[in-house]
Amino acid sequence: MNEVLKAKLADLPKSPGVYFHKDGQGAIIYVGKAAVLRNRVRQYFQASRNRDPKTEALVAEIADLDWMVVDSELEALFLEAEMVRRYMPRYNILLRDDKSLSYIRIDYDSDYPTVSTTHRPLDDGARYFGPYFSTSAVRQSLKLLRRVFPFATKQAVGQKRATLHYHLGLDPGLEEGKTALEDYRANLRQLIAIIQGKRKTIIKQLERDMKRSAKASEFEQAAKLRNRLFALKALDKQVIFSDKEFLDISKDHALTELVNLLSMANYPHRIEGYDISHMQGTDVVASMVVFTNGVSNKSEYRKFKTKLNHNNDFYNMHETLKRRLSDKNRRAWGLPSLVLIDGGKGQLEAAIRARNEQGCSQIPFIGLAKREEQIVIHKEKSGVKLNEQILHTLGGFASASDDFILVNVPHSTNLVKLLQRIRDESHRFAVSYHSVLKVKRQTASLLDDIPGVGPATRKKLLRNFGSIRGIARVSETDLVLAVGASKAQLLKKYLKD
Repeated sequence: MNEVLKAKLADLPKSPGVYFHKDGQGAIIYVGKAAVLRNRVRQYFQASRNRDPKTEALVAEIADLDWMVVDSELEALFLEAEMVRRYMPRYNILLRDDKSLSYIRIDYDSDYPTVSTTHRPLDDGARYFGPYFSTSAVRQSLKLLRRVFPFATKQAVGQKRATLHYHLGLDPGLEEGKTALEDYRANLRQLIAIIQGKRKTIIKQLERDMKRSAKASEFEQAAKLRNRLFALKALDKQVIFSDKEFLDISKDHALTELVNLLSMANYPHRIEGYDISHMQGTDVVASMVVFTNGVSNKSEYRKFKTKLNHNNDFYNMHETLKRRLSDKNRRAWGLPSLVLIDGGKGQLEAAIRARNEQGCSQIPFIGLAKREEQIVIHKEKSGVKLNEQILHTLGGFASASDDFILVNVPHSTNLVKLLQRIRDESHRFAVSYHSVLKVKRQTASLLDDIPGVGPATRKKLLRNFGSIRGIARVSETDLVLAVGASKAQLLKKYLKD
């Protein structure tokens, strides 16, 4: 063990966090999480511990380490997942198990909102939080949070009476109207705020509401708020959801490299990534993904459907950024610290033109070209300055092309992995939205061809049976109940043909 490693082991804090093991060249070879960093990291270097051969090989390569202190165990869980996906350390690949990532799903806008976990986020209008590596940890945390913010986990078919969970204080009791839907959603808003790391804001809000109720002599309500406040503070000692609060982004290796390479004055708190998806100019959509402090922030993702179907990505990118930077959206979403465009010179130039037209020329814009993974910078308009010395240190080189600088950085560097992660996420989000629109259009066009089936009937059929395939599979009796005998016979005839 070298002297640098010994000194860092002595300085490890007794806090939850994420740690990075690095080899002799400074490359991250393993990312892990810890409830107590000091205890967990030191375990690697205790000779008395029983270790498997893979872990022994890892320890033999560790020449340096770093860490990020966070506010809770679950925050460490989330950050571990994000950092592994970004840096892809080789020992995480070797040591990982086969468990899938988990997400928290809240269908806030439905008539019967529920909270659950899932391995696969869908573009279904629900709100997703995550990913997390440990499904059991996420479920345990939700179990604890449910005592503070009661929520339903599923809607039983035909259920008309409040469940046992309501009487245990874990469910809102919507079946019997024990809680109004508006009040239940207010409760869910507080739960979401806790998941997003706004714990302090909710504590202040509960204290304010409790004092107001007591002053109005509403002592029963004041007592309920007091109990919730105490339960929330006690929960803080066990586990709290927070991926932003108390996050020291200066320890993020990728952000540090990015700031140094582009000579940025400040760390980019909010990075937005954009991509376009369409099929030969039809169902044209764009995605906006947001990375807060280098971590994906799915609650801030947005999608755009272009006003015209146009097989011109430059035009589509220009329209998207112009809408994003409109006065309305700037007030609602704020401004990004850095924008990453999925594409080369043409896409970046179109986006910069939209930015300048909206009076936001102070926002840095760069691109990431797919073929060579080149960072694309406009010499005059990107709002960044390439640091040649840092580029040389990273083992990269740059070339000029018209008004642009094409920067080639080794794909193994941390900043390229971060930019790839943002680009891939924006591509995934755009493609998923395009696929949804394409399926809807194809389904609608098939029903349009059937005479006597109007817009209201089409809407009813899709609501009841989900798709053309679902309509074709149901019995004629079910169709009769849904749309009547004559239309049911018509549908069966056309769908059979």
